[in-house]
Amino acid sequence: MRSGEGSTGVEPAPPEEYALKTVRNRGRHKIFLGYAPGVGKTFTMLSEARRRLERGQDVVIGFVETHGRAAIAELAEGLPVVPRKHIEYRGKTFEEMDTAAVIARRPAVVLVDELAHSNVPGTMHKKRWQSVEAIIAAGIDVISTVNVQHFESLNDTVYQITGVRVRETLPDSMMDRADEVVLVDLTADALINRLNRGVVYDLGKIPGALSNFFRRGNLVALRELALRKTAEEVDEKLQDYIDEHEIETPWATEDRVVVCVKAGDVAKKLVRRGYRLAKRMQGQFWVVHVHTPGETLGRHHTELNDLFELARSLGAQVAELSGDNEADVILEFAREHRATFIVMGQSNRSRMEEVLRGSTLIARIMRETDAIDVLAVADPSKAEE
Repeated sequence: MRSGEGSTGVEPAPPEEYALKTVRNRGRHKIFLGYAPGVGKTFTMLSEARRRLERGQDVVIGFVETHGRAAIAELAEGLPVVPRKHIEYRGKTFEEMDTAAVIARRPAVVLVDELAHSNVPGTMHKKRWQSVEAIIAAGIDVISTVNVQHFESLNDTVYQITGVRVRETLPDSMMDRADEVVLVDLTADALINRLNRGVVYDLGKIPGALSNFFRRGNLVALRELALRKTAEEVDEKLQDYIDEHEIETPWATEDRVVVCVKAGDVAKKLVRRGYRLAKRMQGQFWVVHVHTPGETLGRHHTELNDLFELARSLGAQVAELSGDNEADVILEFAREHRATFIVMGQSNRSRMEEVLRGSTLIARIMRETDAIDVLAVADPSKAEE
């Protein structure tokens, strides 16, 4: 897209004006997340922009890269554009988003493509995501795009999958702070079909792309990363909502299993049962041990370490807790982690003691967890008694 196309004609504000703090509230940030070029992030962003424009909203393009794709250029045609900044660097002229001009224009919404992009030296910020933060701080809403492989925490994982070290990264906090994250999804086979049709790259680049980054196995793995990243974000937003509204009953959007263990013969059985339960329901599970006052592990220390090692090998998260009252600690942990199942072993009391006094710990857990299922796993040694 030409830098002057559909421009507003507003002169860029000087850096000192940009630096002034605004009295407006922070803008909102919506991210369209994908897993590879060509899944449709920019297309989806521009489609939304056109709908907003038709509703009378003041939407402008801060920076959109068409990469020569006719469908993208057609969608961008006619949308107001803030002129790009031209920068001379090493004998060449580059175009970057003019952050100061965007803030001076003060639109309701600005579109910013490729959030992880590194700016040419001489621009206001080193990274485009930093420019986006400045725009949001000025009270302007931003709609942006990014692929999952650019998040810093996934850099090593993506390298292991693809053999490509992604150099342009951005902090995960950008996604954590986003007000809305939308996954733009496409199956690996459909993306490869797009590639073969020349929709993503020029036909001459296709063989090299298919034999490197766009191998089907790579795309499937990257797609899973994007799905998981989005699920984590949704889960955090749900937890924020639950905390904000003081909702005590856990919402079972996925099953979460908490396995309570002590050193003993039945402990490994509990861990394995919790694993099978979580796997069958495609949920998460934790293995927890509660240290109470006066407890001395002694010879059980090694046994507990072995138990935790088993738990981790099965994909569990391990937590060593402490407190005066074992039931209170377990209940608090279960509520904080929105548990849907608590797995416990039978009481160490004899049959006669359980008949006369009841199994205090399990009984209390069951009494105070109406929304959590409690599974008491049988101890074979009880049958022998």
